[in-house]
Amino acid sequence: MRSKEKINSHHGSYKIPGGRTGVLLVHSLGGSPDELRYLAQSFGREGYTVNCPFIPGMTGGTDISGISTYEDWYAGLEGTFNEMAETCDDIYIGGLSAGAMLALRLAAHHPERIGGIMLFAPTLWPNGWAIPWYFNLFRVVRERFTARLFHFRQRAPYGIKDERIRKFVIERFTAEDRPVEDLFGRGGGLVYQFRRLVSDVKRKLGTIEKPALIMHPRYDDQSDLSNAFQLQRKLSGMVESVILDDCYHMITLDRQRHVVVERAVEFVDRLAAVETARTVAPRAERQMAAGSVAGE
Repeated sequence: MRSKEKINSHHGSYKIPGGRTGVLLVHSLGGSPDELRYLAQSFGREGYTVNCPFIPGMTGGTDISGISTYEDWYAGLEGTFNEMAETCDDIYIGGLSAGAMLALRLAAHHPERIGGIMLFAPTLWPNGWAIPWYFNLFRVVRERFTARLFHFRQRAPYGIKDERIRKFVIERFTAEDRPVEDLFGRGGGLVYQFRRLVSDVKRKLGTIEKPALIMHPRYDDQSDLSNAFQLQRKLSGMVESVILDDCYHMITLDRQRHVVVERAVEFVDRLAAVETARTVAPRAERQMAAGSVAGE
């Protein structure tokens, strides 16, 4: 069966069937599963069951009025997780940018089934070099109705350093003849709910003991490297950090996406192998003991 036929799309989601180890990937704020397609397919080729869900409210274009909450986004992600848990023994969760916050929340709530966490350019607050200084004024907004009066527009390079890749992405997403600024914009209601999500996750960071892989660009235009350092300090489990030197915020699309894939797949392969050895060894010992008893 060709790889194209293995991918089932549901409302923009990507699902790749595989073995009993799953990989669940979460896109960015206002983004889409397309941001993770290359990474998802790479995991799929390794035999993992992969799901990049469409998340109502968080996925771009699904909450124009800004009425969804981060609890709604999390409920959508948790539903996908529960679905995967029916067929997968262990699940590795990864998130891009704001998606990393949802991934961390899921790891805090379901430590018994999460094998490890991958954080791709994680964002606690947008503070990269391309974010205008006045964005910080939004911090004083304390209720959702006022927040919905705001609209934030991204500016070039839109998280992508490679001009060829950026042009390809923009051409793909401007098929509807909408301005690039609108396509890459974020409503104030969406940003307000993201801020609430981060506040909730920060309170839980010290309880998360699962191994984590953090990959962050040194010159991130949207999310400064300090975001990664803060997570590295506050997570309770083992943390591996990879600092990328030739890409901007959208690391799963930009120049070093091959490095991202290589390190992410190696991380999951290693943890999955340890988990397999941990469960298989006791079983083998029991079988040997039973054989010895029978021989007597």
